[in-house]
Amino acid sequence: MAETTGLRERKKAATRLALHEAALRLATEHGLDRVTVEAIADAANVSRRTFSNYFSSKEEAVFHGDAVRLRRLLELVRRQPADAPPWAVLSAAAERLAVEAYGNAPPSWLLHRRQLRGHPGLVAHQIAAYTAIERDLADDVARRLTGPDRALRSRVVAAAFLASLRVAIQHWIDHPDGPLHDVLRTALAETATTPAGTSAPPVTSVPPPAG
Repeated sequence: MAETTGLRERKKAATRLALHEAALRLATEHGLDRVTVEAIADAANVSRRTFSNYFSSKEEAVFHGDAVRLRRLLELVRRQPADAPPWAVLSAAAERLAVEAYGNAPPSWLLHRRQLRGHPGLVAHQIAAYTAIERDLADDVARRLTGPDRALRSRVVAAAFLASLRVAIQHWIDHPDGPLHDVLRTALAETATTPAGTSAPPVTSVPPPAG
């Protein structure tokens, strides 16, 4: 039974990825406004109904890769030691994500991202995704803080961190002269002293996640 369930989940993941890649390719080739859900489904060799089982819109299909990376970020944060300083935890997780998710990004991917930058539909998805992850990150940060006003301070830390992450990624997409890891480290160091008092020395290496 477990083997059957595992196979089913792998097939679903493969279909979701195929739809995402088809949506991304068609959007960059023709412009997102000219792409239809039917065209994406056809390109992925699935039915329109199958598309609807995975995504609610073509914008969500295009943004899927970013959503996966944000969920991975949260997972990396939660795997950090419970007694580690919040900003060090967030920085280490972000740097690990930069290596895992963007370390081997091909030039074509960067070109696609530049072409789609600023589309209103995708911006709305980005805002929603970052807002959702901010709440989860703030909950994790709050458990690592001491003192008064932890709920407020944790939200400030999470918001400052995600703003730095978003700006670093966008800057790197526009100016991919070096690895994202270096751009991200610079951005996080600039924001290291937060209003919540969780400043930490710059992270000089990225520890491997536990497990």
